[in-house]
Order: sequence, then C-alpha cells, then structure tokens
Amino acid sequence: MSKAAIAEKEKLVDAFAEELKAAKAILIINYLGLTVEEVTAMRKELRDNDVKMKVIKNTYLRRAAAKAGIEGLEDTFVGPTAVIYTDNADDVTEPARIVSEYADKHEVIEIKGGMLEGKLTSKEEIKELAAIPGREGLLSMLVSVLQAPVRNVAYAVKAVADSKDEGSAE
Repeated sequence: MSKAAIAEKEKLVDAFAEELKAAKAILIINYLGLTVEEVTAMRKELRDNDVKMKVIKNTYLRRAAAKAGIEGLEDTFVGPTAVIYTDNADDVTEPARIVSEYADKHEVIEIKGGMLEGKLTSKEEIKELAAIPGREGLLSMLVSVLQAPVRNVAYAVKAVADSKDEGSAE
C-alpha cells in the first residue's frame, strides 16, 4: 500500500476518533438485511435528530476507538458494523430510541452494545434507555404536572359558581 493511501486512512481514523471522543452516546449495531430504502429512512431520521451513523471497517473502528480512549466495545466490532452516535448532551437517549424503534420494526437490526457518557452499556440497558421519553416528552409531562393543581382549583371555583347559580335560580 502506498504511503499516500496509508496517510489518507490514518486521517480518516484520526477524524473518527475525534468524533467518538466528543460523543455522549454511542451504539454499535448490525443492520445487514435492511433494504437501501430502509437504511436511508433510518439515516434521515437519525440526522433529523442530530444523531450520526457511520459504517466503517472494523479495523479502522478499533484504531479510532483506541485513539479516543474507548475501551470495552472491542467485542462488538465483529461482522457488519454501524456506529450510531451523538454529541448532543441534551438528549443522549435519542440514538437508543430511534434504533430500538427500527429494531422493533425490522428484526434484522441487532444492537450489539454501546456507551453512554463514557460508561459501557449492555443491549438490555439500551432497550431500557429507549423506553425513557425524550427531552420534549419529559418537558411536556412536567408542564402537565405543574398545570394540574391550577386546573383543579379552576374546576373547584367553577363548581362553586355553578352551585350558587343553581341556588339563586330556585
């Protein structure tokens, strides 16, 4: 292999290592068996939610992970591998939610493992993480909880007003 080709591959590994270092959530999946349309749709949904997906050779992935200081995922770098990751600290559950949704629809998707904020995460933990509502869902739940007391007071005041109206009508 020429020195230019080796240097180009080294730049690719270095760039991907920097992206992995910045990632708050990383998922390793096998997506083999999806049609081009299904992969395109999944990539679009991931992109729309500030999540990236890269398909990279396992040897490059091992080197990039080592340079990024990521340990413990080496066992997942076997066979067809896609890396799904985000550097968005506001919603680290988004990659797990999107991938789990696609895995439920398409049995060929296999979640191999991942990392969440620097900690190794199992398949089971990723599934549990996917069940947690996203940031927007949690905020709407909070607003609903905060509105409940005000709504209850409004209903009570209305009930008192209605009962006084019925009493004065007699």
